[in-house]
Amino acid sequence: MTDSANTGDLVTLALKHAGVSHLFTLNGAHIWPILTGATEHGIRIIDTRHEQSAAFAAEGWAKVTRQVGVAAVTAGPGVTNSASAIAQAQAADSPLFVIGGRAPNARWGMGSLQEMDHVAFVQTMTKKAVTLGSAEEAYSVAAEFMRTALSGRTGPVFMDVPLDTFFGGADLPEATEHLTPDLGPSPDPDLVKRAAQLIREAQRPSVIAGGSVWWSHAEDELKQLVEAAHLPLSVNGMARGMLPPGHPLFFPRARGAALGEADLILVIGVPLDFRLNWGQPPVFPEDARLIFIDVDGHRKHRTPDVAMYGDMKAALGALAVAVAGAPERTAWLAKLREADTASRARDAAMTGSDSAPVHPARLIAEVDRFCDPDAILVGDGGDFVSFAGRLIERQKPGLWIDPGPFGCLGSGPGYAMAAKLAHPDRQVVLLAGDGAFGFSAMEFDTMVRHRIPVVCVVGNNGIWALEKHPMLSMLGVSVAADLGQRTRYDKVVESLGGHGELVDRPDQIRPALERAFASGLPACINVICDPDAEYPRSSVLM
Repeated sequence: MTDSANTGDLVTLALKHAGVSHLFTLNGAHIWPILTGATEHGIRIIDTRHEQSAAFAAEGWAKVTRQVGVAAVTAGPGVTNSASAIAQAQAADSPLFVIGGRAPNARWGMGSLQEMDHVAFVQTMTKKAVTLGSAEEAYSVAAEFMRTALSGRTGPVFMDVPLDTFFGGADLPEATEHLTPDLGPSPDPDLVKRAAQLIREAQRPSVIAGGSVWWSHAEDELKQLVEAAHLPLSVNGMARGMLPPGHPLFFPRARGAALGEADLILVIGVPLDFRLNWGQPPVFPEDARLIFIDVDGHRKHRTPDVAMYGDMKAALGALAVAVAGAPERTAWLAKLREADTASRARDAAMTGSDSAPVHPARLIAEVDRFCDPDAILVGDGGDFVSFAGRLIERQKPGLWIDPGPFGCLGSGPGYAMAAKLAHPDRQVVLLAGDGAFGFSAMEFDTMVRHRIPVVCVVGNNGIWALEKHPMLSMLGVSVAADLGQRTRYDKVVESLGGHGELVDRPDQIRPALERAFASGLPACINVICDPDAEYPRSSVLM
């Protein structure tokens, strides 16, 4: 050992060695050593206007790069403000590392500024949460936490550092530690053989795939499996784009039939949560045989015929080889294609509507037609993003980001900033409901200051549509479900130094998008949408 450094320097050195290039934060005295350490080691600091956005940006970085996203927040309210993003990361399996400040040990329990036991607060939302004990542990603990976030079921981790520990010093490590994530056990050959046999015997097999495929870097192996066994694929979450639009085995608009009439369902990297009715009828038939392939048995509420838990990439690769020679089942695939085509045809009236105010489906369709094939689209909202999730398809995975099953509004600006920072050469479009826009609108100041030219399209219908329409239908009344009419969110962004436009008619959408991207600024296209246009929930499973 030849040199020494303070704890903040040692933590950021561990982050740098682990490949971290960006730190998302909001300045607070409890974390100054992290900020100065990041500057010392060439980690770019993106300071936001709210700790929630800092943590969401770090989670967004994880979602688009599959690396650990890192946020540093000050003690007390800094940590509590980041809690929604930590919980969202847990629900989406996002590898997020939140570093918090903490009141000094020397005065613990005496009522120091922002004194709080953060670990007790966040431990149910994280894979691991600790208070750093000493400067001597700083490098190794930070490095190990990066590994923990990426091992097994990926997810958030948390470490706070008492202020006096932060300013303590220790020797620099002699060598860089290389910590390889633990991917879990290799697949059991007997289970692979049994799963392959079930696939060959099935008359109406189907696959539903989810985010664990993305986190396991297993998209190629999934494609090999469904193509080798001629399996119809539906997806949710971060699995969007695992097969491109138009692929003969991709049935995004026939999920109801593909699952509801299947005699065998492969549940690959997706929890049996509310999105799949917990694996129960009518979404999953009672008598359907089940194959589970995932990193672990998290939220699997039915007994499978075969379960392979561990290294998903290896399991899918082995099964793709083992299913060679499986029948094509042309009649089953043709039936699903007919259902998929019919569902798309039913949407033509919405996506082709010339109404003013603008139908949200027409707005989504116009954005989709405008965007480059590798554009990254971010959803933040309720009904408006439901339309987007229904209509938008991507050529590859990692090109659509939304809040996921936790559903926290206000995540969009953080996600969009991270996407543009990770991929500065791509278009990044934030699709925000007007309600969601209000959660984090001041982050357009962050985008302006850091020159992050995200284009935000606001679907402005003046209501909380996800609540108002069902409330009227179920209760016959609408309470606390209205917003301001024609609120000029575009002027808000203009006043912060960005580009803004108001759009009233469908034919104005594309020209407004062209001008927004040409401006080179963070931009808001504020589109006045029809408040009576309700998302067709009766077909939510199609």
